[in-house]
Amino acid sequence: MKKAFLISLGLLFLVAFVGTGVFLYKKSQQKPVIFKTAQAETRDIIRKTIATGKIVPRKEVEIKSQVSGVVDQVYVEAGEYIEKNALIAKIQIIPNVERLNAAESRLQSATISFEDAARELQRQKQLFEDQLISEAEYRKYLLEFNLKQEAVSSAESNLAIIREGASKKAGQVSNLVHATLSGTILDIPVKEGHFITETNTFNAGTTIATIANMQDLIFEGTVDESEVGKIAEGMELVLNIGALETEQFTAELEYISPKGVDDQGTIKFEIRAAVKLKDDRFLRAGYSANADIVLDRREQVLALNERFLQFDDKTPYVEVETAPQTFERRDIETGLSDGIFIEILSGLSLTDKIKEPIIGQ
Repeated sequence: MKKAFLISLGLLFLVAFVGTGVFLYKKSQQKPVIFKTAQAETRDIIRKTIATGKIVPRKEVEIKSQVSGVVDQVYVEAGEYIEKNALIAKIQIIPNVERLNAAESRLQSATISFEDAARELQRQKQLFEDQLISEAEYRKYLLEFNLKQEAVSSAESNLAIIREGASKKAGQVSNLVHATLSGTILDIPVKEGHFITETNTFNAGTTIATIANMQDLIFEGTVDESEVGKIAEGMELVLNIGALETEQFTAELEYISPKGVDDQGTIKFEIRAAVKLKDDRFLRAGYSANADIVLDRREQVLALNERFLQFDDKTPYVEVETAPQTFERRDIETGLSDGIFIEILSGLSLTDKIKEPIIGQ
């Protein structure tokens, strides 16, 4: 029994000895940690904020009709460039029965009054020629005749406008829709045969066409309240348009709203910027765009990727290689950061090799 116990104890010590030897051997065979290094570089550092929005014309006008009726003809198409006063559409007027009856009654009444005034004038003229009345008395009847004649002319014009949209006296045609400015037609929401309503004090009216000057575009967007205090009118914007992935446009900030708007719990401020167009590129109204607003910039300065920075009591430092895989601490002074690279003001040179910290150590 005692002999078996001694044998078991010996085997246990043997296994422990062999295990320790294997562990020490494997540990001695582990490769030493090789730290990666990098060097600072010369580059531009740009600190910016992003505004989201869209491209819109500065001047966009909705063309409406002065009369109600049915669209008889449309003379233009969306995308065309037209000059001011160019003909856009013709409206076939459908007279309002009540207004038509009233106009006809006014004309009939004016005609009766005119005919009566004409007969009276003829009688007074004869009396004047026979020297039975004075010239002043005769002129009173002549004035009355002229007024009645003008009333008939006015009633005829009013009736013509209601029936046809045309005033014979003035030579104006209100059922013809003209462009009020030169520009590109963005949209024609009506087609031939569509019924439209006129624009007046109580009714906005039906839009016949939308025209805009596509050579004067602006970026309309919003910025967060945390960034609005950092921007100012006159700043340069770099526009990235979703539909034109490979191109960028510049714009100049010209307006910052004095009032914020609640957008799902976040306060946003509206901004506008004048877009600088390129001769060989046509921008369409409504393009979505993101604007990079340059807050500050440094050109061709010594810069380092921020992942190489380490901090000790808010003091930035790096570890610089003094011999192969031997490093020493070096405090540095930093400047502007773009979130990835940071400006190095002092403490490093282009030739220094900097240790990349291992995350978790």
